[in-house]
Amino acid sequence: MAVEPTATGKRRILAARKNKKTISNNDMQEAIERLVLGPERRSRVISESERQLTAYHEAGHALVGHLLPNGDPVRKVTIMPRGMSGGSTLFLPEEDINYVTRSRIKDRIVMALAGRAAEEIVFSEITTGASSDLEHVTRNARAMVTRFGMSDKLGPMMFGQKEEMIFLGREISEQRDYSEAVAEEIDQEVRAIVNWAYDEARRVIRENRSKLEVVAKRLLEVETIDGDEFLALMGEAPPPRPVPKVIPPAPVTGTPVSDADEGSDRPTLGTAPSPA
Repeated sequence: MAVEPTATGKRRILAARKNKKTISNNDMQEAIERLVLGPERRSRVISESERQLTAYHEAGHALVGHLLPNGDPVRKVTIMPRGMSGGSTLFLPEEDINYVTRSRIKDRIVMALAGRAAEEIVFSEITTGASSDLEHVTRNARAMVTRFGMSDKLGPMMFGQKEEMIFLGREISEQRDYSEAVAEEIDQEVRAIVNWAYDEARRVIRENRSKLEVVAKRLLEVETIDGDEFLALMGEAPPPRPVPKVIPPAPVTGTPVSDADEGSDRPTLGTAPSPA
């Protein structure tokens, strides 16, 4: 039976493929990206027009996500195809988050729509490249209204009872426990959230068009930008790296070894050397 490897297993595999005896931070980062984004597809042939479209699309995600007050730090932006996507932008929070606020969910929706907004502003056209973004946006906006009670109009209520496959963790059906009139109000609220978020994404991009151009052109040159370089393109310095604490080895304690004990089979401990 095949078992999906974890990030720990993947980083070991990646290090072994490179004939490395130790696992580096780069191996750990690549393992995370493979799990989240999929493997790189360097053999895929992409036209120049598609490269430009992808560069502005991903630059839109990165720019808006960076500028929003509740956005997570940008870790990597790339136009290298991974999995089923033509490019990707990786955001990673600085700490574990257990409770997500309404403002944070709304900013995530804005960030997800920023790629499509960048296409529209730069090329005066939209493409199918945002299909997965739209799926993410619709799911989150509807969850705000029907699951988390984050709609001012409908109030703190949950609408619909979901039935899940216990062992697979997948939703297989939803039992509607509300009227057609409420269903229409839910659709209106979801549409209002998405429309607001799209207008907000376009506003941020229009106000920072020059920064969008800088990021997109750099992506066309090097294909991949890490977090520190992205901050430099934004005119910001990267945050200081925490200095690892050096923990001195614990002193070895025990009974000093004497000449009389040299021939003994009893295991003994030596004394720690005196500090210089």
